[in-house]
Amino acid sequence: MDTTFRISQSAESLDFTVENVEKALHQLYYDPNIDNKNLAQKWLMQAQVSPQAWQFCWALLSPDKVPEIQYFGASALHTKISRYWGDIPAEQYDSLKTQLFSQIACFASGSRMVLTRLCVALASLALNMMPEAWPGAVAEMVRAFQEEGNVADGRARCLALLELLTVLPEEFQTSRLPQYRKGQVRGALGAEWASVWPLLRQLLRQPDSPGPVKARVLRCLSSWVLLDVPLSESEALVQDSFSALADPELFDTAVEAVVNAISQPDSQRYVNTLLKLVPQVLQLQDQLREAVQSGDMETSHGICRIAVALGENHSRTLLEQVEHWQSFLALVNMIMFCTGIPGHYPVNETTSSLTLTFWYTLQDDIMSFEADKQAVYLQVYRPVYFQLVDVLLHKAQFPSDEEYATWSSDEKEQFRIYRVDISDTLMYVYEMLGAELLSNLYDKLGRLLTSDQPTSWQHTEALLYGFQSIAETIDVNYSDVIPGLIGLIPRININNVQLADTVMFTIGALAEWLADHPVMLSSVLPLVLQALGNPDLSVSSVSTLKKICRECKYDLPPYANNIVAVSQEVLIKQIHKTSQCMWLMQALGFLLSALPVEDILRNLHSLITPYIQQLEKLAAETPNPSNKLAIIHILGLLSNLFTTLDISKQEDELGEGVPLVKKALPQSGPNPVVVVLQQVFALIQTVLSKWLNDSQVVEAVCAIFEKSVKTLLQDFAPMVSQLSEMLGQMYSTIPQASALDLTRQMVHIFASETDYFPPIKALFELVTSVTLSIFQQGPRDHPDIVDSFMQLQAQALKRKPDLFMSENLDVKAVFHCGVLSLKFPEAPTVKSTCLFFTELLPHCADVPSVGQVVQEEGKLLLQAILEAIGGQSSRSLMDQFSEILFSMNKHCFALLTVWLKEVLQRPNFPSSRLTAEQKDTFSQQILRERVNKRRVKEIVKEFTLLCRGLHGTEYAADY
Repeated sequence: MDTTFRISQSAESLDFTVENVEKALHQLYYDPNIDNKNLAQKWLMQAQVSPQAWQFCWALLSPDKVPEIQYFGASALHTKISRYWGDIPAEQYDSLKTQLFSQIACFASGSRMVLTRLCVALASLALNMMPEAWPGAVAEMVRAFQEEGNVADGRARCLALLELLTVLPEEFQTSRLPQYRKGQVRGALGAEWASVWPLLRQLLRQPDSPGPVKARVLRCLSSWVLLDVPLSESEALVQDSFSALADPELFDTAVEAVVNAISQPDSQRYVNTLLKLVPQVLQLQDQLREAVQSGDMETSHGICRIAVALGENHSRTLLEQVEHWQSFLALVNMIMFCTGIPGHYPVNETTSSLTLTFWYTLQDDIMSFEADKQAVYLQVYRPVYFQLVDVLLHKAQFPSDEEYATWSSDEKEQFRIYRVDISDTLMYVYEMLGAELLSNLYDKLGRLLTSDQPTSWQHTEALLYGFQSIAETIDVNYSDVIPGLIGLIPRININNVQLADTVMFTIGALAEWLADHPVMLSSVLPLVLQALGNPDLSVSSVSTLKKICRECKYDLPPYANNIVAVSQEVLIKQIHKTSQCMWLMQALGFLLSALPVEDILRNLHSLITPYIQQLEKLAAETPNPSNKLAIIHILGLLSNLFTTLDISKQEDELGEGVPLVKKALPQSGPNPVVVVLQQVFALIQTVLSKWLNDSQVVEAVCAIFEKSVKTLLQDFAPMVSQLSEMLGQMYSTIPQASALDLTRQMVHIFASETDYFPPIKALFELVTSVTLSIFQQGPRDHPDIVDSFMQLQAQALKRKPDLFMSENLDVKAVFHCGVLSLKFPEAPTVKSTCLFFTELLPHCADVPSVGQVVQEEGKLLLQAILEAIGGQSSRSLMDQFSEILFSMNKHCFALLTVWLKEVLQRPNFPSSRLTAEQKDTFSQQILRERVNKRRVKEIVKEFTLLCRGLHGTEYAADY
């Protein structure tokens, strides 16, 4: 036989015969060429769903075939039964069932992977036939496989039966049954549990049952309890599973079975059963301790999972059984032992993280009781939660420096995430423990820092970390321990990077408190400024300075010179990475915002001059990759500085009752940012002239002005004319999306201002005209420009529809560009275009040129929308197209009525799957809805499914 068979691109013509399937499988498994493998894979997938699969699948299961071929045969069977059930005539059900039983019996002693696939196929058959066509299916399976055979055969048949029973609920969970059938079949399976559990119990309790059989029994139990088998009905088996935990070979499957059984939402109804399970879990404590002492992480992990599953899923139920409070408290303490398990996560232990959600759940349940009950529970559990805080802070401690140095970067990252989880838990626990928790932490820290005994930095760091976790998200302004904490911070011997980081983040978390207690700034600001010079503390020191400058800016003028000087020094030394340099500039923007205008200008001059000089030098050089990066860096620094430098908010934020000396000086003359921008404008133009064809440099230039415009708003006015002129020149030479985005900002803020309308109007007309010429040349290569252009047009219509009254604006051409843009494959571009049309259509009446173009060309727009709905566009965009239809209906109803009739008369439009009646119904439904936008969206969604042949499919429902 020629095994070098090659599937060609015209593989459709090949017969799906046994021989060809075998050759294709050989090609898939053994051909070294990846393209050939892919072609074989594709062909085999077609073969599997072809009508011929019914013929070849049985032949492929022949005992003389290799397992890979047999597996494909079994998979094809499952595919046909599960996905094409409707194609199987009812009279063939029984013979199919008999054949599958017989094949499973044959493979009981054969290949495990083929056996499993056949079991899945029979499971799928059973689910499709239950309950009417095959009542008592599970009972019949059990009977069929318990028939007499020799002993070896009997064991194999037993394992095959267990495999079949295990995959049956699993297949149900993933089956494609319609929703109404799912309910029926779930009910039928629930009734069949009575045929399953006695068999499982018998096999689990037989002294001579081999390990593999017991393991399969436990897997089978795991599978069935996921069907919400009542806990009272699986109780005996769950008890047996606890016994199996003593056998190392069965441990993992027994854990899975117990956890699945007690985690079912329905199981909380069976209070008596749950109460019986608590002592069973508590009896595992000796095994847990031994596992921890011997370093057996798998066993300690498994037992912890069981304790947490019981505690987390049923804490409220168990709390309510007041007479059993001691046993539940014992379970809580067992979980506490798991939280505090010795070792460092994730290197020496991986168990403690499993318990954190339990502590949230227990607290939620306690706090949800009415006040008098809650008081009783708090008496018992507040001490537990104080102990939890100690345990968590111990677990959050870093290992020794030597040990930490041996950790992989992945382990360090996992530990970082684990500490974040601990931080979130502490923040949550604060809700229960309140101010006493902060006092508790403060006392411990105070004792630690004033003690004569040597202390580890790890201990100090963990306590501070606890403070920081709480202070970051909870208003600690009323806590009486914060002044003491701020007083303690300078006493810390900071001799380690992790400790220094936490000190910084703690100061940052207290920035709002410092704004209310500015006298304390002098204690901590020197520490922050000192840390700025350490590259290892880059993120923490810069983010803390930024928070202080944002929150405390009106108290910082006395420190401003020092902050600016230190910041300048670290910027010049290039200590920090790009993103931290940007944050630092934002911090300085906040700081300068609170100073008198002349001080702002003086500081800006000293801060920016070195960069301007550097930029002048770079602008004179021949463009190359390294000076490009330097230019973008400098432009980025200026952007970030101007993002936060906002003197207009001084008066707003000061409010009433603020000492007069803090009031901003009356603003005479232009805004300091405008002064600087005017000074560097010519230089920026020079940079642009060299780098106009580099989108990143153009983007960086536009960002400076865009951020300035957003921050300054009307204060930016003196720059409008020259910036409009520069933008026009830029865009005319080399059109880029960032220039359109900046134009949109300018239109948004200044188009309604009479004084600035002429330059804005001229700019708008120019960029529109340039973009229209791009459309004439072919816009497909510039989806970003088209996207930004459509957003600009939408903004113009929203802010200043007068722009569309200009005789210099070709409204018809813009409309045609919009219709073309609706057909782009890029979703963001289509969304922006839809927005443009929904802004345009309401102006049919008040802007003559818009009314005229919609009347003349609106049918084209409708056609494009219907093409999109018919299948040309992604289904995720249907809501946007619905918006345009709704707008058309609202603002040009008479025209839409005519257009819909004309357009939908075309045969096969917008889809060959539609009948004339369906099109007519759609048309009537749309025209009826002139008020309810949500209903239009539903109509369009329904119609697009009909167009795509997806109506009523599971795929449509899942989308």
